[in-house]
Amino acid sequence: MSRSSARGATEPLAALVAVFAVSAGLALYAGVLDDALAATSGERNVAAPTADAVERHLTTAGVVDPERLNGSLSVVPTGYEANVTLRAERRWSVGPTPPADASRNHRTVSVALGPATVRSGTLRVCVWR
Repeated sequence: MSRSSARGATEPLAALVAVFAVSAGLALYAGVLDDALAATSGERNVAAPTADAVERHLTTAGVVDPERLNGSLSVVPTGYEANVTLRAERRWSVGPTPPADASRNHRTVSVALGPATVRSGTLRVCVWR
């Protein structure tokens, strides 16, 4: 018996082509599945990532500064409108009044009310088209 017929072997080029074909198929399937799920669930919720961006914009050393609220609308995605409201013993708000069907997200934050005065508060972000 010859040495080459004693065990099975695959050409390296054929193996690479097979791996590429399987990878391309999985990528195509994942893309189609993502599009299908997005179509069935309607629009994605943009309020949560927008709230993350607004909180990062307002926060310094883990404390939200109400003085920076006016600039918070600059992080809203293009094509969307937003309302940002901060409450902690007082209420600050920027942006137009949100419609009833707006995507909403709220979170608890630490708010600087003055020098050495920090209180727990709520940051609410509403986003709509």
